Amino acid sequence: MSFPIANINLLRKPLHLSNTDFDLVQITQIMPDEEFGEQVGMTEASKERIWKATEQLYKTGTQPAITLCLRKNGKILLHRSIGHASGNGPNDTNNSEKVVATADMPVCLYSASKAVTALVMHKMAEQGAVNLLDPVSFYLPEFARHGKGNITLHQILSHRGGIPGLPKGIPLDTIYDEDKVWELLCDSKPITVDGSKLAYHAITGGFVFQHVVKKVMGVTINEYLDQHFRQPMDMKYFTFGLEEEHRNQVAQNYATGPNAPFPMSWLVKRALGASFPEAAMISNDYRWMDCTIPAANLYASAEEISRFYQMLLNQGEWNGKQILEPETVIRATHPFGDFSFDRTMMIPMRYSAGLMLGGKPFGMWGKNTENAYGHIGLINKMCWADPDRDISVAILTTGLALASHHIPCLVKLMHVINKECS
Repeated sequence: MSFPIANINLLRKPLHLSNTDFDLVQITQIMPDEEFGEQVGMTEASKERIWKATEQLYKTGTQPAITLCLRKNGKILLHRSIGHASGNGPNDTNNSEKVVATADMPVCLYSASKAVTALVMHKMAEQGAVNLLDPVSFYLPEFARHGKGNITLHQILSHRGGIPGLPKGIPLDTIYDEDKVWELLCDSKPITVDGSKLAYHAITGGFVFQHVVKKVMGVTINEYLDQHFRQPMDMKYFTFGLEEEHRNQVAQNYATGPNAPFPMSWLVKRALGASFPEAAMISNDYRWMDCTIPAANLYASAEEISRFYQMLLNQGEWNGKQILEPETVIRATHPFGDFSFDRTMMIPMRYSAGLMLGGKPFGMWGKNTENAYGHIGLINKMCWADPDRDISVAILTTGLALASHHIPCLVKLMHVINKECS
């Protein structure tokens, strides 16, 4: 069975495949924990329209696999997968072993990891272990070099910390050495120190928080995450990096779609320190799964991420356990300023201390989503909660495509979810 590709020269290495008579049922998994539409205050027709929009995104040929988990009113409405976990990407052949995706497979979240890392910091603040208004240098004095002594934890959470990227020209595998990265960050010169410039911190902030957790709590950020989130919420994955026992189940990432043209290619390289093909290659490397990169390598299933956001909708409660205090959730989701021009992403953005916020009449999470919050991962992974619609959503994809014809289908899927769940 072959991955459906539109009849255009779309991929970097085009596949001469057709979607004629393609049977989506054979590569679709529906989990038994789904509720009927009527049980969550919707119709079965509404539920079906959301899934049809998901299938349309798959049919663009840019996403080898999609996993979706959507909770409505606290209950699972959709929990499904479509496509292949591996063996059916642009550079695979017809003879490659094709592994059908499963709805509960672990997926690398890329930047959607930042939401979890941010809530780790908010949890520490809740415990009184840190004050988010303190300078980073209060906990880690070496960070104060080159005038960074007054940059606060809150500024870095809200992407106003003045250290949006690592120095140019460093080898990509430097990211596997957290001590080397930390030294580079301490030695870096900020673009601002007063929080006046919004510039998305694609990877740097996570390394800062990683060192704060280790210094203050005396444990790794993975150990802290395990103790305060993963175990209490009964997660199977939900770790930075991925344990060896789960790597045979992980979804492979693929660079799909056309090569990003200039200036998009320049913007991507500046933000990530890598192109999309490089990002896909790195994330499939076991060294990436062995290390901890809090801004980019959390592994989780779609259901686990939906569960995480449902906990936030529940004001920090999950199955009778108070994971976060209600005040902590409010602080983490409260807007920090209005829409501002992001100097890294080159678009207007609206953030809280760690989350990407929606807007009115339009925002990151669609139309009339001013109270919604979440985080994207490399453009195509969408994870969010919307208290107005009472939904928590995780759309996890495995295709890394920027300027491609799938974007209208991705936007439409989010629109259909918002419309049917309103």
